[in-house]
Parts: sequence; structure tokens; C-alpha cells
Amino acid sequence: MTTWATNSTLEQIAARLRAARKVVVLTHVKPDGDAIGSTMGLVRALNKPREWSKGPVAEAWYFGPTPPWLADVAGDTPYRALAENGPPEVEGVDAVAVLDTGSWSQLEAVHQWLGPRREMTVLVDHHVQGDPEVAGHRVIDTGAAAVCQPVAELCRILLGVADRTKLPADVAEPLYLGLCTDTGWFRHSNVSRGVMVTAGDLLEAGADHVKLYQAVEQRESVTRLRLLSRALATLELHDNERLALMSLTKRDYAETGAQPGESGGFVDFGQSLATVEVTCLLTEATASDYGPGADTKGPLTKISLRSKASGHEVDVNRIAKALGGGGHVRAAGARTNKSIEDTKAEVIRLVQEQTRG
Repeated sequence: MTTWATNSTLEQIAARLRAARKVVVLTHVKPDGDAIGSTMGLVRALNKPREWSKGPVAEAWYFGPTPPWLADVAGDTPYRALAENGPPEVEGVDAVAVLDTGSWSQLEAVHQWLGPRREMTVLVDHHVQGDPEVAGHRVIDTGAAAVCQPVAELCRILLGVADRTKLPADVAEPLYLGLCTDTGWFRHSNVSRGVMVTAGDLLEAGADHVKLYQAVEQRESVTRLRLLSRALATLELHDNERLALMSLTKRDYAETGAQPGESGGFVDFGQSLATVEVTCLLTEATASDYGPGADTKGPLTKISLRSKASGHEVDVNRIAKALGGGGHVRAAGARTNKSIEDTKAEVIRLVQEQTRG
């Protein structure tokens, strides 16, 4: 049986991409900073003029809601936001790269298109679980704080430079963004010496920290702040105040005028409470939030989970896995075909299994 494990090297993946004439670069639905940063960095590296390419050979495809800063970060990098009718008809694709996911549940919009292309698909991820059938050639670095860490090395190999400090600035910058956002701008427990060394290398290569921070973090919309007030108003504490739960309904989005992607980062607010070890945001969703091709009937609740590094460390990946999702020990997510209230009861039960076990 094929298992979720590394079966290739970055050098082998680079060789496959280097030999391709046309590459599609994919990531998970509702892309975040690491997803966009890694895909943008790889597309730019692939499209640099070199002996096997006389022009752009790669483009990124995104599906589901995208961050409001995507256009600013992307610039003229080729990308497509997938329409409701699914993946475009593109001829000549002879390689596919999947970054920051290996889960079919996060690739539903392209499942039918991607499935027959398994052997031409390479994958770089940092999550502890996934579906090995997604890609025939995989590098999975579960020790990386962000997939941009191994992708930075992949870009270095592709471009044939001596070290990451020699990467072109326009390649280094989105990779730096992914490191920033997946570590909470270097505040989360996944920050390590390796993260900081990579970040320093990318800064030396030309990544502009101030520009990125302003583009991504200092552009709050009124609708997002109103939505945040709705989420904070629902704050509940459970399990002797170790679990903080918040929720958002479709009505909250409609009445505040907010878009689905505007709740990013809300789950982290509960971690500011001293007693809280686990935070959870439950969001009422629809199948369309997951892009074209998503097939979900009935109620749908999106679950975002975070946990603190502490003496009673809770493995939220274990909780998410029990709910059909996954991720990391301290950051994970899932979605269920249950109401918010029923999902809330299940999350409380699963957290208590660990804190009282």
C-alpha cells in the first residue's frame, strides 16, 4: 500500500520540472500566505529565462476565495483564479506541481483533472498527513514551519545558484511571505533557528519585509473588522477555560458585507487568554466556498484549530483527523457535514479526551 511519505528528492523534482515545457502549479483551496508565497516563488523560478525555456512555462491556479492582497503580491506573475466551471482547457501540460497540501479534500476543484496526471505530478508539502495518490513524486518535510522552506531550496536548485542569498529578489520575496504568515510573523511556536536562517537568507536576497507587511497585514477592511466583532461576541470558554470557541454564520457575513476569505487569523485571538490552550473557529460555509467541483450537500461547518506549546500540549491534528481533516500538531483544520452546534459539541469532546486523558 502506498503511504504518505517522501519518495523523491528536491533534485529529482527539479529535474522533472526543468524538463517540462508547460507546468501548472497548484495548492490548496482558499490559499493562504504560504500557499501563495510558495506557488508564486516556484512559478517565477520556472519562468526565469534559461536554456530549456524561451518564455513563461509555468502558471499558478487558485480556487476558492483568495486573499485581497493576491494581486499586489502576484504582480505580472501568471496565475488563474478558477471559475465555477472548473479547470480551464490547457493543452500541452506535461508537469504539475502541488505545494502546501497533499489532501484530496483540499483539491476537490481539480480532482478529476489531476487524478489522471499522477505520474507527471510532483508534490512538496510539510503536513503530517495526505493522500499519496495525489502525486507520484513527493518530498514531505514535516519539520518545516512553512512549505516555503523546502520550496526555497527547490528554487535554488532550479536556478543553479550557490545558496539562497543568491536567489532573484522577485523569487525570494514571496517565499519570505510564506515564512512570515505561517509563523505569525515569527511569533508562533514553529519558529526555529532554521526558519530564521532561511528568512535571513531571503532578506539578503532582496525580500522587502516592510512592503510585504504593509501589503498583507496593514490593509484591514471595515467589513473584516465588523466580522471580527461578530466572532469575538460569540467567544465561549470550555474545559476549565482551556478551550476558546468562536463561530461565524452565513448571516454574519451577509450583514457585515464580509467575504469568505476575511476571517483569516481570527482563530488566533483566543490564544491571548492566559488559561486557553486550544482555540477553535467554526464557520458556517457552503460548497461554493471550496471552489468549482466541490460536492457537499446539507450543512457544512469549517473548523480551524490552534494550540499553544505548553506542558499540556494538545495535538489539534489528531482532533482535525477525527473530523476528516488534518494539519499540524498546533495548527489544523477540517470541515464537517454538521451544524455549528453539533460540530461544537464534537470539538469539545475531542479536546477533553486529550486534556483529561
